[in-house]
Amino acid sequence: MLMLSSKFVRRMSSLFVQQPSFSGSTPNLSSLSAAEEAGHVQRARHFVQNEVIPSSSHFDSTGEFPWPWVRRAHALGLMNTGMPAEHGGIGLPLAAKVGIFETIAYGDIGLGTTLMVSELSQQPLLYAGTLEQKQKFLLPMLAQPLLASFAVTEPEAGSDVSNVSTSAEPSEDGTFYVLNVYSKVLKLSNDANSSSFFRFFVLARTAADPATPAKDAFTGFIVERDTPGLTVGEKERNMGQRCCDNRMLFLQNVKVPAANAVGRVGGGFRLTMRAFDRTRPVVASMACGLQQRALDEAAKYAAERRTFGKPIIEYQGVSFKLAEMAMHLEASKGLVKRAAKKVDAQAEDAVYFASMAKCFACDAAFQAASNAVQIFGGNGFNEQFPVEKLLRDSKTLQIYGGTSEIQRVVIARELRKKYGNGGDQPTVAAVPTPSSQL
Repeated sequence: MLMLSSKFVRRMSSLFVQQPSFSGSTPNLSSLSAAEEAGHVQRARHFVQNEVIPSSSHFDSTGEFPWPWVRRAHALGLMNTGMPAEHGGIGLPLAAKVGIFETIAYGDIGLGTTLMVSELSQQPLLYAGTLEQKQKFLLPMLAQPLLASFAVTEPEAGSDVSNVSTSAEPSEDGTFYVLNVYSKVLKLSNDANSSSFFRFFVLARTAADPATPAKDAFTGFIVERDTPGLTVGEKERNMGQRCCDNRMLFLQNVKVPAANAVGRVGGGFRLTMRAFDRTRPVVASMACGLQQRALDEAAKYAAERRTFGKPIIEYQGVSFKLAEMAMHLEASKGLVKRAAKKVDAQAEDAVYFASMAKCFACDAAFQAASNAVQIFGGNGFNEQFPVEKLLRDSKTLQIYGGTSEIQRVVIARELRKKYGNGGDQPTVAAVPTPSSQL
C-alpha cells in the first residue's frame, strides 16, 4: 500500500482543488525562468555523467531494471516533468522538457524510454481526467518514485491503434466495465512486477457496433496493478534498450470501476493520439542524445586511432561520415525544437512537425550509430566498446511511438491537406517570400 504523509496529501489536494481541470488546454505551462529550466538540464547532465554512464553496461548485460537510476531521477526532480506546477510538478513546457530527455538518452536511452513511457501514461489524465482521478493516480507519482505504463499496442494491430481488439463491456448497473483481450496481448514498458509500479493506461473498444468510427469507438481506462484477472508476462530479452522492462499484459474478465474511465466514453482514441503527438518530440530528443553520443565516441576514437602513420579522422572516408553525423544531428535538434514549440502552442501543424521530428531524428540516430560502428571497425563489433550498444539501442527508435513508415504516412497526409485539398483537387500553393526580402 502506498503511504503518503498527511502534510503532503493536504498540500497537494489543495493544489488540485485550485486547478481541477485544464479545460482542454495544453497541460504544460511553465512559470519557471530560463535559468531554472537550464538547471534541470544541468542536474540531468551531472546525473548522467556520474551515475548513468558508469553503470550503463551493467544493466545492458544483466537486463536488470535500473531502479537505482529511477529513484535517483525522482530525487533530482527529473521525473514527472510534464506535471503542471499548480499540481505540484515541475511544469516544464515541452520545449524545455526535450532538453532533459536528450541529456538522459546520451547516457542510456533505455532510461529515457522508461521515464518517457511513464509520463506518456499521465497525459490522458492531464488532458481529461477528473479531479478524483488526478488525486488518486497522479499524487502518488509525485510523492514516490512510482512508474506507470501505456498499454495500447497489440501484436496484430501494431501502429494501427484503430484496430485494437481489447474489449470493455459495461455492467448492467453501469458501475464497472469488464475488460478482455481475446487471444491477444498488450505491450508495456516498465517493471510491472515491482511494488513501485502501480497502474496502466489501457485502450479498449467500448462501441458494440464494429462500424463505429475509431474516434468514437474506444475508451481509455486506468487499470491498477493488483486488479484480479490482470496477468503480466515474463520480461522479454530485446535487441537493445535492455534495461527497459517489456512484457505482455493479459486481461481476462478484468473488472474496472466506471470511475476509472478517462474522459468521455468513446473518446479514448483521440486521447491516445493526442498523447502520442505530445510524446513524439520527446522520442526525437532522445534520438538526438544518442546521435550526440555516437558522434562524440566516433570522433574521439577517430582522432586517437592511427593507421598508415596518421589519425583515421584525416581520411576522407572517415571524416565525411563524421560530417554527415554532425549535420544530421543539428538538423534533428532544429526539428525537435520547432516541433516542441508547435505542440506547446497547439499549432494547427503541430502533428506535422511532431511526426517529422520523430521520423528524421530516429532514422538519423540509427544511421549515426551504424557509422560509429563502422568507424570503430572491428572494435565497433566488440562489447568492450560503447558503440555496438548504441546501434542496438537505436533501432527501436524507428519502431515504437509510431514507426518511421507511419510518420511518413502522417506527414504525407498533412501535405495532401495543405496542397491537395484533401487529396482530391490540386491547389496552387502561395508563393513564399524570398529569404532575402524577409
